[in-house]
Amino acid sequence: MSQQMHSDDIRTLFSRAMSEMYRKEVPQYGELIDLVRTVNEAALRDNPELRARLEAAGELNRLDVERHGAIRLGTGEELFDIRRMFAVMGMHPVGYYDLSVAGLPVHSTAFRPVELTALKRNPFRIFTSLLRLDLVKDRQLAQEAEEILAQRQIITDRALELIARAEENGGLTNPEAEEFVAEALETFRWHSEATVSAETYARLHEAHRLIADVVSFRGPHINHLTPRTLDIDEVQKSMPERGIAPKLIIEGPPRRASDILLRQTSFKALEEAILFKGADAAGTHTARFGEIEQRGVALTAKGRQLYDETLLRVRQDSEAANDSGNADAYNAALSSRFSAFPDGWENLRRSGLAFFNYRAKENASFKGRSASVDALLDAGVLIAEPQTYEDFLPVSAAGIFRSNLGSDGQSNYSGTTNQSAFEEALGASVTNEMELYTRREADSLRTALESLGQSHLLMHGQAA
Repeated sequence: MSQQMHSDDIRTLFSRAMSEMYRKEVPQYGELIDLVRTVNEAALRDNPELRARLEAAGELNRLDVERHGAIRLGTGEELFDIRRMFAVMGMHPVGYYDLSVAGLPVHSTAFRPVELTALKRNPFRIFTSLLRLDLVKDRQLAQEAEEILAQRQIITDRALELIARAEENGGLTNPEAEEFVAEALETFRWHSEATVSAETYARLHEAHRLIADVVSFRGPHINHLTPRTLDIDEVQKSMPERGIAPKLIIEGPPRRASDILLRQTSFKALEEAILFKGADAAGTHTARFGEIEQRGVALTAKGRQLYDETLLRVRQDSEAANDSGNADAYNAALSSRFSAFPDGWENLRRSGLAFFNYRAKENASFKGRSASVDALLDAGVLIAEPQTYEDFLPVSAAGIFRSNLGSDGQSNYSGTTNQSAFEEALGASVTNEMELYTRREADSLRTALESLGQSHLLMHGQAA
């Protein structure tokens, strides 16, 4: 019997195939990859401390392969089967994101690896949104959209067979995995033929551009793939030099000495020719774009509360609102508001605002009983490294979506968060990302203290 391929290797095989497909479909994506690679090489060359930190944390090797993508699904059945597909690649639903509060009729999760070793091998993520037709006011149009979606099958029969085989056998052999990746790729391929008439498309588009994107095509074409950069400001500045038009602002926190959470920018979505059903009527559709991200440290609940409150104050400033067209005003307000947010890794750690991984310095020893974790850190025998934020920000995601759907204005929906309905469709519970960061920090600290002979700090609660 052939040896089974590890799920991490299947994920890498798939992410490379997806990247190659998207490079052919959207040539500017290839230009973007080249730009990010150039910027990253310069950042590592000019900042030896950054290089050393990434290397010590095992993150340097993953930098070139790191991508995240995004898709939009139409039905609960599609979400259920997509979960099964991604599980074959070692990707699991993490986090629940309600984007209706930001004017988008979807709620979402991110399929990604959860174990640290898997993240280091390949942290490929797919931000996956499910359309909420219950939020559409035109109930007749919503019913029509449901009927259209019910007629499509987004995963090939062969892919479904291989998914079932993986579930039954606990994985796939190498030949099966290669066939699975080829079949899975078909789900995310772009098709220029719409499944609806021009008239139906227009009504869906009028209700919301995102609804038209989800309902009008054979499947959930990948709408962007995102490389990770170490200097997003330099990428934003350099994009026009490569013939790429960036969005107005960088979403997320401002530039800082110690990066927090997630910063994102993108180039404007392509206007692509499509052919409508039932006639020779040609038209255009705008959905697919290129995105870049810079990842910082994951914030604790306390840190997230401070971040959310600070960002809210920025967005409440009417002159600096990110859809006002005044990037300078927005960026000035962002920097001003965030000046009160502690900067520097040690400040973030001591303030309890961010998550860290702990490790004992190689061949280090500590005589006697330390009074605290801080004392071990000061002595240099214990090292705290920032945990990379592996997830997403709803406000930033909505900002990217709106910008690249051709409208920065916000719609208002009366719907409320509905995680239970999302999980029912998913057929599983989403993992709470904060619990993952908390457990990783606690486990790393326990291991490090035990190796230093300082387990008493855990027993007496002094490691908190």
